[in-house]
Formats: sequence, C-alpha cells, structure tokens
Amino acid sequence: MPIAGIGSDIVQIDRIRRIWRRYPARFPQRILSDAESAELGGQADPAAFLARRFAAKEAAAKALGTGISQGVAFTDFTVSHTGAGQPRLELRGRALEVMQQQSIESAHLSISDDAGYAVAFVVLERA
Repeated sequence: MPIAGIGSDIVQIDRIRRIWRRYPARFPQRILSDAESAELGGQADPAAFLARRFAAKEAAAKALGTGISQGVAFTDFTVSHTGAGQPRLELRGRALEVMQQQSIESAHLSISDDAGYAVAFVVLERA
C-alpha cells in the first residue's frame, strides 16, 4: 500500500507532568478520549501515560496533514493496545472524515518512552 502520511513527535514527560499538575482536570479532558480517561487512574505513572498519548496524537495529526487544527482535536484519536500489547490508533470525528477523504485505509503506530521522553511514530497507508 502507498504511504499517505508519516508523522512523529517527541515530548518531555516532565513538561507534561507540569501541565497536568497545573490543570489536573482540564488537560486530560483536552487530550484523552473517554476510553483513555478511564485508563488514566490505573497508571503507575499518569504523567508518562499522558505524554505517550500526547505524542501519539500529535504524530497522528502530523501524518494526517492537519496538525491539531482544521477541526481535528486530540480527542479525535484514541490509542489502545491489542491483546499482544501492540499499539492501535483509532480515528473518529473530523480526523476520520479527513482520513476517508484522503482514501487512507490503515494507520500504524509505535510509541515508546525512556530517559524522560515519550516518542511516537505514525504511518498512514492508502489502498
């Protein structure tokens, strides 16, 4: 399948931790889907969880070609995992509309964190 878009993002976990401490309710509401919000409380390091989600969604928006603008919001993306632990990216709302307009059929996501940083890489493919 031809590649339709590639995006990457890296974020310092402590930066996200500072934002989250300043806006403990508003920041997660702005970036997490309902399903992701339900996972937040059970995380050993909630700031790292938020940073991974933030990086994944920024990377996805870059791959889509919109960034977090043009009606595309962080909450248009949901990161989940398969039973084997492989990250999955689901799109809805305006992000899904853009994906369909561009005939994008699949999204591939890789996420990692180490040494105080979270990084994500997204590849979108056309049919």
